[in-house]
Amino acid sequence: MIRMILMGPPGTGKGTQAKLLSEKYKVPQISTGDMLRKAVEEKTKLGLEAKGLMDAGKYVPDSLIMGIVKERLALQDCRTGFILDGVPRTLPQAEALKAITKIDMVMELQTADDAIVKRLSSRRQCRACNAIYGVELKPRKKGVCDKDGSPLFQRDDDKEETVRKRLQVYHEKTKPLLDVYQKQGLLVIVNGEEPIQHIFANISAVLGQKGLV
Repeated sequence: MIRMILMGPPGTGKGTQAKLLSEKYKVPQISTGDMLRKAVEEKTKLGLEAKGLMDAGKYVPDSLIMGIVKERLALQDCRTGFILDGVPRTLPQAEALKAITKIDMVMELQTADDAIVKRLSSRRQCRACNAIYGVELKPRKKGVCDKDGSPLFQRDDDKEETVRKRLQVYHEKTKPLLDVYQKQGLLVIVNGEEPIQHIFANISAVLGQKGLV
């Protein structure tokens, strides 16, 4: 059973790795970012509130985030494990999560700030299918999606000024969690600046060594 948290700065590739792990080991990827973006697209009350915070590089309140997470972890598909992507981000969230479920491993994708800024500020998204292009995957035609020919755009939270604000918030509020999980013997560090498949292979190797798969 895999019950793990993927941690690291915004843009370090947590979502990509969580998706690959979910597909390989048949456990759900639980991404608060995806859930919040869906609420933004649907223009729900939470979505409208969250959009203003995310565009400014700020966090959505812990109570709202953990309410979403608790409901998600209670679903049937989480009984054989899960991969948390983007939560917890603060000490109160970590405490709330501890009360909800057991965690077997916390993995940090360690990436330098300058690499994050370069990666995120170059990222573009398709308006139609939401495909992401960036440093590792570039569109064949600049500004146009390979899949459907729709225009690409830069999300507000990927602009350099916002990315640096997000990194500042990460270092102030989220990075201290790494010390907490290290003291609990749960933390494993992986180089997040390697190619995607190398990172995936390293994570899979650690899961095997820990006897989680």
